[in-house]
Amino acid sequence: MTSFSQALSAAQALDRADSLVGRRALFSLPEGCLYLVGHSLGPPPASALERIAAAQKAWQRELVRSWNSAGWIDLAERAGARIAPLIGVDADEVIIADSVSVNLFKLAAAALPLARRKLIMVEEDEFPTDQYIAEEMARQLGSAFQRLEAGSAFGALKQGGILIRSAVNYRSSEVTDINAFEEEAEKHGTLIVWDLSHATGVMDLSLRASGARLAAGCTYKYLNGGPGAPAFVYVERNLASRLASPLPGWMGHDSPFSFTPDYTPRAGTARFASGTPPILSLAALDGALDAFEGVSPAALCAKARSLGDIVIAEADAAGLEVMSPRVQPQRGGHVSVRIKEGYPVVQALAANGIMADFRAPDTVRLGLSPLFLSHEDVARAMAQLHDILQSGSWDRPEFHARSKVT
Repeated sequence: MTSFSQALSAAQALDRADSLVGRRALFSLPEGCLYLVGHSLGPPPASALERIAAAQKAWQRELVRSWNSAGWIDLAERAGARIAPLIGVDADEVIIADSVSVNLFKLAAAALPLARRKLIMVEEDEFPTDQYIAEEMARQLGSAFQRLEAGSAFGALKQGGILIRSAVNYRSSEVTDINAFEEEAEKHGTLIVWDLSHATGVMDLSLRASGARLAAGCTYKYLNGGPGAPAFVYVERNLASRLASPLPGWMGHDSPFSFTPDYTPRAGTARFASGTPPILSLAALDGALDAFEGVSPAALCAKARSLGDIVIAEADAAGLEVMSPRVQPQRGGHVSVRIKEGYPVVQALAANGIMADFRAPDTVRLGLSPLFLSHEDVARAMAQLHDILQSGSWDRPEFHARSKVT
């Protein structure tokens, strides 16, 4: 392994040139914690906590009037509009609603009648919830279902149908070429529903320029919206009017407070809203998005990949197997390494103030959130990982005890 002093010096030089270094002060992180799990649950910006407190105060003082006086009724649209530039689409094409699982179902089910063939496809290494949704949806809708071999989705586009696909793979961090996939899909009457959960807030997504028309993503990872924060939906404007939501709740109605028995959808993406939005979570998300004001997706992506280069270099030097792409344009915002005893190793890291995560059976993921991590943070974390592996300090009984969440 490179000497720690050399790695630290190189990291500090990169930090001196980092245009995002000042953003760290916006976050409320525990003292002495190096947090490399922003790809799973982002930490709270101070503005998110303040916005929750303001919503609680409005609830206490204004009660039900807060839907109007505090602007709660439009908050899902306003927050969606703030996410839109992070994924490269227009403000009115994004709305906050439900969870990623629910939104994938809504989008795929709505798009299926427009596909050339009644077929739903998903790769075998896709995030499990995407697979569960795809398979059960096919069963309920009487559609064919294919669980594709890993790496074969591009070739399968010629079959027509619906493909559910992550822009960044949750395990490997491999990036999908959205433009190439969309060009091929258009030739064959296939529609792609993109899962942006591991991409939004850390990748330079240009969905409109890439031809993407349907997407959902979560807001509690790199967007730091808080545990269980609601997800978002994107539908390209010209396509939205041709789609009907399979879950037409009252918030997707054109005039919800007229209380008519027949459903008239709202215009555009807003028709994919369903039930009453969770205001406290939405308030936290809206506050968290303040941290992204004035920051370009390109800058976020460049820094995340620069941080990833440190992980890869130090992992190589330590003799660890890197599971993520080495070439920057092919890699997302986290780097995964294969460690057979990954779970106790992650617990040992946590005991030393460094938080990473483990995915069975042998994957340790290191999330590289560009707004609050420095290159020095990552260099120090990798040095600690090397020390834990070399000393065997991970092999203590308490580190092997499994928690429900890994």
